[in-house]
Amino acid sequence: MFEEAQLYSPVTTGTDGVRVHLSDEHPGVRDPEYRARRDAIAALALDYRPGRSLPRIDYTDEEHEVWRIVSAELRRKHARYAATEVLAHEARLRLPSDRIPQLDEVSAALMPLSGFRYVPAAGLVPLREFFGSFVDRIFHSTQYIRHHSAPLYTPEPDAIHEIIGHAGQLASPRFAAIYAEVGAAVARLRTDAALHFLANVFWFSMEFGVVREHGEVRCYGAGLLSSYGEIGEFRRAELRPLNIAEMGTAVYDITHYQPVLYCAESIAELEDVVGGFFAAMTDDSVPAVAH
Repeated sequence: MFEEAQLYSPVTTGTDGVRVHLSDEHPGVRDPEYRARRDAIAALALDYRPGRSLPRIDYTDEEHEVWRIVSAELRRKHARYAATEVLAHEARLRLPSDRIPQLDEVSAALMPLSGFRYVPAAGLVPLREFFGSFVDRIFHSTQYIRHHSAPLYTPEPDAIHEIIGHAGQLASPRFAAIYAEVGAAVARLRTDAALHFLANVFWFSMEFGVVREHGEVRCYGAGLLSSYGEIGEFRRAELRPLNIAEMGTAVYDITHYQPVLYCAESIAELEDVVGGFFAAMTDDSVPAVAH
């Protein structure tokens, strides 16, 4: 079943204000300044309402330095391992490498390319809201960044994952169209089983998808594109052909490199098999094993 929610630190609101609850293993858990920073950024996201200007974060030099380090490392990895479709549209998106871009900047760059725009998220967004918003070409994004002590590691999705991973992918109209089909499918689904099946297929395609190009396996999934560790290891995984029933019901561990990945023979096959499934998906099209 889909377990990405476990990657997010819970956010609560009480008499003591907004609090982000980091796990005991989180690199920033014993850093009071980092924890206060996370609380403040989450509070801005919770205060956002549609139609308002997106909250802008006054990122520190230390936070920008984390972005610079990771951006440089991932740029080199992408040149070697990323799919051609990703590389072509990353070049068009032109994300800054010397500083963390604001969400309104990312939206301004994305909209002419694919129509997608970003809105802020404090942390976990419920599956139905998160995936359902794709039909309106909206992507819910966190704005915090990982702890400076471990710039090449994060236990949870941060701005690097949301922007370098997802925006780099969403800049492609072909990938963006698949996202939009996901959103349209959510509007048709009534059962939790079907919603989780959809989320699992998304995980093994748009998050951890790979494609064969000119005899090499390259990645297009946002989870691979944004992870320094994963992108260097994915070719060691067992590669299987696209299989919707398997992808929707696979059991996996989010805390380790993925040992099994589903490989498309081309982006066109991804569009036909995965995009086609989302386009036609209903509760009745989910295999009985998922219920």
